[in-house]
Parts: sequence; structure tokens; C-alpha cells
Amino acid sequence: MIHWELIDKQWTLFLDRDGVINHEKSGDYIRHAGEFHFYDGVPEAMAVFAARFGRIFIVTNQKGIGRGLMTESDLTGIHHFMMEAVLAAGGRVDKIYHCPDIEATSPFRKPNPGMGFKAKAEFPDIDLRRAVMVGNTLSDMGFGRNLGAKTVFIPSTKPMPELPHPLIDDCFQGLPALANALLK
Repeated sequence: MIHWELIDKQWTLFLDRDGVINHEKSGDYIRHAGEFHFYDGVPEAMAVFAARFGRIFIVTNQKGIGRGLMTESDLTGIHHFMMEAVLAAGGRVDKIYHCPDIEATSPFRKPNPGMGFKAKAEFPDIDLRRAVMVGNTLSDMGFGRNLGAKTVFIPSTKPMPELPHPLIDDCFQGLPALANALLK
């Protein structure tokens, strides 16, 4: 269990994207901004996170690029669209990290912690012992564990694993529910 009342600006939040921030596209990839649809209340939840966490990062596997189904430019357009809405709601994201690699052995492909270690290298003030990873897959939870972070599972597209689970510290139905826990 995570003591949410202790979260302050010394903490870092890592968020998966598809299935956490936005609806996943069944059997395919979000290939352009027109296919990107926030879950209800997420931009507003991002404002709560901005007030509580010192750093906020998105870490997302994007093998659609590695498979040639979309380009880096397509991904940039999606993230520009997403960031405009997050900023308009009073939220922020300090940086978005993505891994286009197809191979599971890539150090940057979750559950491997490469994207998190890259964030630590670029933002040395991060204390990974005071970090939370929020995702909707056990791969996301593995990333958090491999990084040394706390983990939060959101059962948006995958069934909730039986709890207690060694990779999961807490769970919420979505980012708005997590934001509400931070407001208590």
C-alpha cells in the first residue's frame, strides 16, 4: 500500500499512456491525434498530479513505429495534441519517453527500466525510491519494480491480477480515482 498523504514535490510520477491516459485502440495502435481519446477526467487529474508531484513523465512502448505502421512525426503529433489538453486543464508533463523497439530485449522496452533510467540521467534530482509508476499491464508493473518505484495498477484493458501481487502496490479504477486519493 502507498501512503498517498505523504506524496509531495520530492516524488516523481511515471505514467503509461495507452490504457491509462487514453483509450487503447483494440488490436491496433493509436496512429494519429484523431484516434487519441482521453479517458474521462484525465486532463483534470493531471492538474492534481502537477500540484503534488515534483516530476511527471510518460513512458510508453510504441512498437507501431518499429513495425513501420507510423512515424516518429505521427507520434509527435499525438503527443502535441495530448499535451495541449493537459496544459489547458492546468496539468503538466515534464517529458515523454517512448520506445519504438520491437525486441523484448531492448533495455528501453518495458518492463526493462531504460526509459526510467534515461529520465533519471536527464533529471538527476529524481529519487527513484520516491517514484510511482502507474500502468495497466504487468509489464508496466515490472518496469516500476525494475526501476525501484512503487506501482499502481489500473485494470482498464487487462483484468485485475489476484491481489496481493508481488508487482503491485496499489490499484485504482483510473487516473481520476488516483487523483481523488491524493486530495484526501
